[in-house]
Amino acid sequence: MSSPCDPQYAPVGDVDAALMMVDSRLRAIYDARTSTDAETPTDAEQQALTDQFAASLGPDGVADLLDGACTLIYMYMQWLRRAYEDHDKDVIERVVPNVVASMRMMPRSIRPEAIPTMAGLIVAAGMGLSPSLWRKRYGDWTEDEMNPLEATAFLLAEHINRLTDDRDFATRMITEALSRADER
Repeated sequence: MSSPCDPQYAPVGDVDAALMMVDSRLRAIYDARTSTDAETPTDAEQQALTDQFAASLGPDGVADLLDGACTLIYMYMQWLRRAYEDHDKDVIERVVPNVVASMRMMPRSIRPEAIPTMAGLIVAAGMGLSPSLWRKRYGDWTEDEMNPLEATAFLLAEHINRLTDDRDFATRMITEALSRADER
């Protein structure tokens, strides 16, 4: 039986823009870990650039960016599901607690009441449902969910990069998938 949250009914959104934001955040974090240079952007500077970019998109662009972020979450969770199943492990058991614990350590960026929604997005994606359609069942996105949504996509990408021991794997995986889709 088909679900109203089946990914085939979901808008893909602006995956390129969402990936750019996640990749930018990954690079900033990785650079900060390896750099002693005072020129490394701060979180506030990074957030200001992200906010400026989002403001330049307009209302339709922001909606596309949100759908694109949900598409990334779905694609990352599908990759993680297959990777964990290959080792007879449950993706939800392995991923959700880590992401939730990480978000709880970011109280200035992520309000506690947004964390259950992000955990729900991850669970929906891990079960093969569209995170975007799942979220829309509960109303419109709120301002307080913007940072947590970005953090969710970022944390999943970083989880994949740690599993593969490759800082660019998650970005490359999506880029290659988009290239294959463009070829069709």
